Amino acid sequence: MTVSESATVFPDWLTHRAEGMSDRTALIVGKQQWTFAELDREVTLTARKLATLGVSAGDRVATLLHNGFHMAVLPHAVLRLGAILVPLNVRLSEQELAWQLGDSAPRVLVIDERTRERALIALRDHPAIRAVSTDDSGPDSVSVVHLDSTDESNVALRLEHESSAVLALIYTSGTTGRPKGAMLTVSNFWWSAVGSALNLGTHADDRWLACLPLFHVGGLSILLRSVICGITAVVHDGFDEVAVNTAIDNGGVTMVSVVSVMLERMLDQRAGADYPITLRCVLLGGGPAPLSLLERCASLSVPVVQTYGLTETCSQVVTLAPDEASRRHGASGKALYPNEVKIAATGEILVRGPVVMAGYAGQPDATSRAVRNGWLHTGDIGRFDNEGYLYVLDRRDDLILTGGENVYPAEVEAVLFSHPSVVEVGVVGVADDKWGQRVVAVVRLIELRDDVTSDTATLDAFCRERLAGYKIPREFRLVSDPLPRTASGKLRRAALRVLAVEGIAP
Repeated sequence: MTVSESATVFPDWLTHRAEGMSDRTALIVGKQQWTFAELDREVTLTARKLATLGVSAGDRVATLLHNGFHMAVLPHAVLRLGAILVPLNVRLSEQELAWQLGDSAPRVLVIDERTRERALIALRDHPAIRAVSTDDSGPDSVSVVHLDSTDESNVALRLEHESSAVLALIYTSGTTGRPKGAMLTVSNFWWSAVGSALNLGTHADDRWLACLPLFHVGGLSILLRSVICGITAVVHDGFDEVAVNTAIDNGGVTMVSVVSVMLERMLDQRAGADYPITLRCVLLGGGPAPLSLLERCASLSVPVVQTYGLTETCSQVVTLAPDEASRRHGASGKALYPNEVKIAATGEILVRGPVVMAGYAGQPDATSRAVRNGWLHTGDIGRFDNEGYLYVLDRRDDLILTGGENVYPAEVEAVLFSHPSVVEVGVVGVADDKWGQRVVAVVRLIELRDDVTSDTATLDAFCRERLAGYKIPREFRLVSDPLPRTASGKLRRAALRVLAVEGIAP
């Protein structure tokens, strides 16, 4: 299937794959697998059950699901009804969940056994939203129906999709302020897949491992990209470094998407053992990567390819080419075809192209602030080198202004992360009467060995050898628990500031 940029209708990509490569493996979840033809039948079945539950064109179908079969099927099923998928973060509190349900106003909320209790509490404020369970293990209730036991409705399904149709409404991670629902279209997902394929290539035996949450744009994009490109998606129920390494060693996984903290755990678990040559690409996103991690990967010949993307750009928009990775440590690459990237006078990264969202649902003012004259203002700070490769420095909102000097937290974090005692580190600015802001580092250390010791004094001395004086943290908060992160692995800066100021977890 080929579609020109000017096309307004896309034939259903799963139907196309089911007809052209029916016996090729499309999806692997645990020990089960489905061919494209089998996946096509499961999607049709699920779509007809949703129709029985009242879902029709234009409706929103929210999910509060962990990674698994149903979460892999629902995006395609919802699309065939002309409805909109709203994948919600399974880590949301009842209050956060209730707010997002009110904001998105879905027809149904699809839940699993692990999210059932929180979902039903949140739904008390939204009696019009129907709860649909993917398993029969919970107690029967008039407020919950079971998807698998629902009858099929003999409705006509959509096998053509308008390019401008909203496929998914995905909430931003909400590291600061209220999250916003980014409207991602059929065209957004198509061009995201095409740009990735043109950069990384596709092999007939490719298997792309999704250990990122499928409610996150990075995970969801793997599901849709694999069908568009005709390759296999391997879905894990969350991230486990042993399971990921085993899938790479013995499960034929050729590509995997991770963030820095995940990759660190994978390398630690292998203890220096080489990866098989069948692993051809480790996409590393989620923010600037520590140089020490990239150097470690290079020493072990791990095929790391840095990438940069946002929810608002339907996942990756800038990615290194595989043959450039070993020569471009720290670079995110160049814009994926046919997108454009430029740096504003303020240093902010701007993006234009067919992967940019249609806007924020119900928030025209926020949309007009984010997208101006066709350019998405990302809020990230970056620079180009003399060959046009993008280096992402930090979030504009995270920039620390201390004594008139700019401090990028990612730069300080990279230095501290290279210390042998440091497991995790987050750097934030807190209010200071004298300097405006002062730099504070929240640090988690390894269990100390006899040959590796560290305290705040040694960390301070370590920084003084490597950073300008104004960049050195004025305080170090040592913590024993993992640092607060979003489901996609990004540090939650607001929660870090509470740790930095109060020394306790929020």
